[in-house]
Amino acid sequence: MIAPGLAHLRPDTERIVLTGVGLTAPNGNTLDEFRAHLLAGKSGVQPYEIRYFGKTLAGVCQFDALRYQTRKDVRRGTRAGSIGVYVAQEAIRHAGLDWENIDRSRIGVYVGVTEHGNVETENEVFQLRGYDYDTSFWSHHHNPRTVANNPAGEIALNLGITGPHYTIGAACAAGNAGIIQGAQMLRLGDCDVALAGGVSESIHTFGIFASFKSQGALAEHEDPTRASRPFDTRRNGIVVAEGGCLYVMERLSDAKARGAEILGELAGYAINTDATDFVLPNPDRQAECVELALRRAGLHADQIGVVSTHATGTTTGDIQECDALRRVFSGAPRIAMNNTKSLIGHAMGAAGALELAGNLGSFQDGVAHATINVEELDPECELPGLVLNEPREVGPVQYILNNSFGMLGINSVVIIGRV
Repeated sequence: MIAPGLAHLRPDTERIVLTGVGLTAPNGNTLDEFRAHLLAGKSGVQPYEIRYFGKTLAGVCQFDALRYQTRKDVRRGTRAGSIGVYVAQEAIRHAGLDWENIDRSRIGVYVGVTEHGNVETENEVFQLRGYDYDTSFWSHHHNPRTVANNPAGEIALNLGITGPHYTIGAACAAGNAGIIQGAQMLRLGDCDVALAGGVSESIHTFGIFASFKSQGALAEHEDPTRASRPFDTRRNGIVVAEGGCLYVMERLSDAKARGAEILGELAGYAINTDATDFVLPNPDRQAECVELALRRAGLHADQIGVVSTHATGTTTGDIQECDALRRVFSGAPRIAMNNTKSLIGHAMGAAGALELAGNLGSFQDGVAHATINVEELDPECELPGLVLNEPREVGPVQYILNNSFGMLGINSVVIIGRV
């Protein structure tokens, strides 16, 4: 029998668990719906058009923004804020917190973002054009919309949270970084409940599409559902997506005291930096990040049941990550590796948190969802246990390892264990 990791050796006051999930993804607005659509291979990528850039493809969310906000709230705030409010409210409901009687000064909000403010700035400049660029018509809402803490701040305002709130800028590693920050603040005693994860409004800024296009890194395909194809020889870039996922995180002792259902435990994590290039990944540093997370969790590579890959569908990025993963997991024959971006696109700051959520169901059903759209596997992307096109029964899963990497060389890894 494989020995458990180190998490169970810590006192319950230091063990951090997930007790609720709220999300919106291009193919689902609840954890159960998202999981079912991943297992069914249902893509959320669709045709999309944005001003100045024109027709393209994107992962678009279809949640009800007015479920928890008024029309005035939505008009005054931001898309990222609306996503954040929706997923925070859903996470609280899912966790079964007694919201009316909870001490809201002891709740922290830690939201990872790739970028924030581009959408609002582009919109304001566009509107100003109709007034001959007279800045007296510039919206007085612009500053609170574009400050870096906005998504977390809108959540705090909506829910009446008086504890700490801030965003974590970590490029496309931000979803994992939000989870890590939440755990650290719980262990420091800064809060008793953390709302942590990531959000992204990226599809609403034409600049992101234009930039990826200029890099030759924006996916194209006549069938939108087949455009996002990590690991395939004919992959041709990223499908930009929006989305959000926040977790209710608590100390195990507190979760036990209120009889909460525990979805998983943070067994280990790591963040490091390539320090080599603005956009090109470094497989040496990525492998080191995975190894550091395993070491902190007290685990061996062959104890991981599912690896959620970051791969975005770019030629170089996919190969570099696969290189890193082979170094760590080449001797782990029972492992399953998959990719969620093939189904929803790249949700940027929300990606890590969403991709983890999509794999949590493996603890209950022992199934790994597939990477879809792989018609011809790139030989340089061969990985041990890669799950392609159809879900795979993998048996009991004790640990899930979630990769999430970003520009300027930031790497993050989160390991969640079954409790």
